[in-house]
Amino acid sequence: MKNIFLTLLTYVTFSFSTFADEGMWLPQLLKTMNEPDMQAKGLKLTADDLYSINNSSLKDAIVSLGGGSCTAEMISSEGLMLTNHHCAFGSIQEHSSISNDYLKDGFWAMNQAEELKNEGLTATFLVEIEDVTKRINSELNSEMTEKKRSEKIKELSKKIIAEKTTDTHYSARVKSFFGGNDFYVFTYEVFKDVRLVGAPPSAIGKFGGDTDNWMWPRHTGDFALYRIYCGADGKPAEYSLENIPYKPKHHLPIQLEGVENGDYTMIFGYPGSTDRYLTSYGIKQALNITNPAIIDIRNEKLAIMQAGMQNSKRIKIQYASKYARTSNYWKYYIGQSKGLKAMKVVDKKIELENDFRDWVSNNDSLIFANYGEALDLIESAYQTNQNIELSRIYLNEAIFGGAEIMSWAFRVSRAISNLPKDKKEKNRRIRSLKKSAIEFYKNYNASIDQELFASMLEMYYYNVSKSQHAPIFKKIENQLFGFKSLDFDWYAKNTFKRSVLSSKEKFFAFLDRPIISNLERDPAYKTIASIYNQYINQVSSKRALVREKLKKGNRLFIAGLREMSPDKKFYANANSTMRATYGNVGDYKPGEAMHYDYFTTIDGVIQKEDSTNEEFHVPKKLKELYKVGDYGEYADKDGNLRVNFISNNDITGGNSGSPVINAWGEIVGTAFDGNWEAMSGDIAFEKEIQRTISVDIRYIMFIIDKFAGAKHLIDEMTIAPKHKEKINEEKLVREEINLANINP
Repeated sequence: MKNIFLTLLTYVTFSFSTFADEGMWLPQLLKTMNEPDMQAKGLKLTADDLYSINNSSLKDAIVSLGGGSCTAEMISSEGLMLTNHHCAFGSIQEHSSISNDYLKDGFWAMNQAEELKNEGLTATFLVEIEDVTKRINSELNSEMTEKKRSEKIKELSKKIIAEKTTDTHYSARVKSFFGGNDFYVFTYEVFKDVRLVGAPPSAIGKFGGDTDNWMWPRHTGDFALYRIYCGADGKPAEYSLENIPYKPKHHLPIQLEGVENGDYTMIFGYPGSTDRYLTSYGIKQALNITNPAIIDIRNEKLAIMQAGMQNSKRIKIQYASKYARTSNYWKYYIGQSKGLKAMKVVDKKIELENDFRDWVSNNDSLIFANYGEALDLIESAYQTNQNIELSRIYLNEAIFGGAEIMSWAFRVSRAISNLPKDKKEKNRRIRSLKKSAIEFYKNYNASIDQELFASMLEMYYYNVSKSQHAPIFKKIENQLFGFKSLDFDWYAKNTFKRSVLSSKEKFFAFLDRPIISNLERDPAYKTIASIYNQYINQVSSKRALVREKLKKGNRLFIAGLREMSPDKKFYANANSTMRATYGNVGDYKPGEAMHYDYFTTIDGVIQKEDSTNEEFHVPKKLKELYKVGDYGEYADKDGNLRVNFISNNDITGGNSGSPVINAWGEIVGTAFDGNWEAMSGDIAFEKEIQRTISVDIRYIMFIIDKFAGAKHLIDEMTIAPKHKEKINEEKLVREEINLANINP
């Protein structure tokens, strides 16, 4: 075990603030915008220690996992990477079978040869960020339509990306910020050989299941380990047994000292999406139309999947990841609606909008000319969208996100339509399609999908305006001998019986003669094609107008807000780019006569155990370790084992797996959730009660070491010195000196 003393800074006492620091800050701006505030809250590093393009810095340990769906962090010099169990859930499920159920039993590679390949999984490192706002805005003007503006931005971005990536192995992306007012180019290094190293059983990694999801107090060991491999030259390479473990520019030392109430914390990661500048019009639509529709659709999907999973161990493995993805944001939208109402966010937004209107009206003519139409454009867009929003929601959630045969039919039709005439290339593409089909049907159950097919079509029929119905619904109405009959089960049964897409065997037989005209007669394809084409022909032009008005209105509104309050520090909405958030560990009061402590222990795991409920099953070995009660160096100051803790850092989806980092740049936990009382956080940050829920790094180390017996993984990590012990020792010395001076 490496125990390296990091002499970064001298030890001084902390000073803390009570409330959370709102904001997901771009790391290259920390030096000019946040460094003094971060250090006042307790940071012992400089902004250059956090982000540098010339020297190794903390940002070099932060990973965008799987194209941005989650975050991970490097925790050894041998490419070992830590993230959440739920971020690795798809990988664990893909490698699971009835004979090797890693979801149930966990997985641990006892040497590098046992680590498991993950097809298509990537690990992306940020190389640098460059501000290209002036360059792009110099070629834009207010006379441009939004379409022309977007075309010009795309043209300029293409040139900028080429300049960054030509003759390199890097990739790059130009991203817009503040509603399209600012622009930055991000350069990345993408690794393609990422192997699964370890994951606890779901009884630890997903302890509490859907019941505890988004809730505090929590007792979940939500973590997993991967390793990044590269070519012998240290550069990204496709999977090969010849590849070697990647040596990162920086990895995070492990701090076993833990955290106490008020301790400084910061989180680096890749938050996916926030909408903090959303207007009252958008929030009303979310509360009245969007959220209720998504909740209703996902309720039905979850019930159908759960019923099938309860009847078969095989189906349970097949649908575990699908169910988890659907469930996560089903509960999220319920909490978001509740939070927005409780916080009276609509009223607060209306107040801000009224202030904005007053500022525009009472200022000079140039201000009015620049921003006078902003809120009118937004209001008009939402008025138009009211009549078509349900059509969009149901297309996404119930059709493309409903029965898998629908989206699969759409995908296959695109592939077959684009088959080339060249025989060699055609055969290559068919082989590729067969490979995709094997992956698709591996986790496909026709019985469940048939039920989803019927149910989602029925929900679409009764909830989307009949004026927007596709012709296929007329066929469903008159399917039984010309008599009007709304029997969606009958239609689904007949579709699955006749479709070449309802089983791997029928689909592979179709690929022997992949003729597009045959596919176009397939009932599953005809169903989705009819609904999709109706949407394109009737709704999409209206949606395009809505998007154009919103795009311009939001851009002007945000620009105006920044000009209206020039002394305020504004941060951009999350957009899957690296961000930093900082704050402190902290308990909170969620309501009257209620108080939540800032950490939980293994005692709570045992107290929650329920042998009749799979969500609260406790593994036998964990109970044995608890009974012995020897947690060694992973115990807290009272000899107990802490499981989770909370801090007031500002995070969202995409931050899952992000490291929680202390004042010295050491990892003390891994973020995995937010708290139920602040589910409105993507739209409105709640300073007093918003909390990030994280796994204590000591619980992670305990599970790896004592539970899994994988101490070889601990041995390759860097264990940091215990700063607070040093601080306390120095404090005692000072007190003794002072006492001696008083009493010579």
